[in-house]
Amino acid sequence: MSKAGSKLIKSARQALAYARGEITEGFVAHVPEEVDVKAIRLGLGLTQPEFSSRFGFDVRAVQEWEQKRRQPERSARILLQVIAREPEAVKRALAE
Repeated sequence: MSKAGSKLIKSARQALAYARGEITEGFVAHVPEEVDVKAIRLGLGLTQPEFSSRFGFDVRAVQEWEQKRRQPERSARILLQVIAREPEAVKRALAE
């Protein structure tokens, strides 16, 4: 894995640990209460199945989020924020 991918994975793990309350110092993660999943997906030019497959989401969950029937859980909102800001880094980190 690349150095950038390793850093991203480490940061995501730290953010998740912070979100779970396992760590409380070192940085402050801003986790939005709402995420516009459709805007993120469309900004990347992906269909729902493509977006789901690329980033490991269930396509039904993406549909539910976009139709506002469900809100992504905290850990999913964290990942969605990273995808919105650094989609290529996430793609590299999740590639086999």
